[in-house]
Amino acid sequence: MSEQVLEAVRALVPAIRERAAEAGEARKVPEATIKELAGTGFFRLLQPKRYGGYEADPVLFYTAVKEIAAACGSTGWVASVVGVHPWQLGLFADQAQRDVWGEDENARISSSYAPTGQITPVEGGFRVSGRWNFSSGCDHAQWVFLGGLVMDADGVPTDMRTFLLPRSDYRIDDVWDTIGLRGTGSNDIVVEDAFVPEYRTLSFNDTSALDCPGNEVNTAPLYRLPFAAVFTTTVSVPVVGMAQSALDAYLTATRERIRISYGGQKVAEDPYAQVRIATAASEIDAAWLQLSHNIAEQLRVTAAGETLSLKLRLATRRDQVMATQRSIKAVDMLYENAGGRALKSGNPIQRAWHDAHAGRVHAANDPERALAMYGQGALGFEVTDVML
Repeated sequence: MSEQVLEAVRALVPAIRERAAEAGEARKVPEATIKELAGTGFFRLLQPKRYGGYEADPVLFYTAVKEIAAACGSTGWVASVVGVHPWQLGLFADQAQRDVWGEDENARISSSYAPTGQITPVEGGFRVSGRWNFSSGCDHAQWVFLGGLVMDADGVPTDMRTFLLPRSDYRIDDVWDTIGLRGTGSNDIVVEDAFVPEYRTLSFNDTSALDCPGNEVNTAPLYRLPFAAVFTTTVSVPVVGMAQSALDAYLTATRERIRISYGGQKVAEDPYAQVRIATAASEIDAAWLQLSHNIAEQLRVTAAGETLSLKLRLATRRDQVMATQRSIKAVDMLYENAGGRALKSGNPIQRAWHDAHAGRVHAANDPERALAMYGQGALGFEVTDVML
C-alpha cells in the first residue's frame, strides 16, 4: 500500500513544481499542495498502523521527500519535517498519541526543537512559556513539538525533552522572510504559560537509549530506530532533492544555451561543462546512496532483533552531514557555470541554490560536530552525544 502512496506523490510532482514560485511569494506551501499530499497518504507513511498509518519503510518515505524537493525545495522541506513527526509521536506514551489521533488520524504536527523557552516542573507535568523559532509548516499543523530543558533546583539542566502542545495552547507569529526556503513558512511559536502533562513529553535520554514509552504499543522495528538518525536524515534528504533540481534545470538550459562571448559555442559541447555535469551527478548519487543505505541497514539490524552498533550509528551521522556537503558542492558547481540567466528571480537553478544553502545552515546539517563524533569513536573514545 505504501508503494501506491509513493506513486500518488509522484503524480503530484508536476503541480508541485508549478507552484514553487507561488510558495515563495506566499512564504508558505500552498494549501492545495498540503491537501493533495495528505490525500495521497504521504503524511501517514511513518504513522503507526494503530492510528491509520502505514508504518512504511523509511527509505520509501525519504524517496518521496527527495522527489518532492526536486520539484520545490520548500515543499520538500515541509513535507519531510512534518511527515516525520508521526514517527516521533509514535515514541510518546499512548495517551499522547490518542490525544492527537483519537479524533483525527490526519492531524499534523510542526516542531521547533531548540530549547529556547522556559520549562517549569509542576505537579503532573510542566508549565511552558516562551518563543520558539523556525517551525516549518506550522500554518498547516494542529499540534507542535517544542524542545525544552528541564532544570533542577539549582538551575542545572537535568534533561532535554520534547513537549507536545495543541494549537489552542500557542500562537503563530508570522516572521518568516528569507531568501532561501522562503516557502516553508517557518514562523515563530509563542506560548504563554501552558500546562503540558507529563505523558505529553518525551526525554531525549529515552530516544538516545532506544527505550521510549511508545515502544510498549508500537512494536514495529521502525520505532526502534534512533531519533538522531531519522531526524537528521529528514533534514538532509530535501537538500539532496534540491541538488537534483539544480542538475535537472542545468541540463535543460545547457542543451539550448549558446555562449556569445565564445563565438557562439554551444555549451552542451563544452567538455568542461560535461565534466561539471558528471561530477555533480556523482556527488548527488553518492549522497543519496549513503543516506538510504544507512537507514536501510539500521532497519535491517533492528528488524533482526540485533543491537545497533556504535559504528553504524556514527557512520549514519557522518554520512548524513556529508550528504549535505556533497549536495552543496553539486549545486555550487552547476550554479557558477549556469550563466547570467541563472541570476533571474524564479530561475530554478537560482532557487535550488538558495534553498540548498538555507537547508545547510540547519544545526543537524553542520558537519563538524557529527564528523568529530565519528573520529572520536574510531579512535576508541567514548561518545555520549544525545544526537547519536
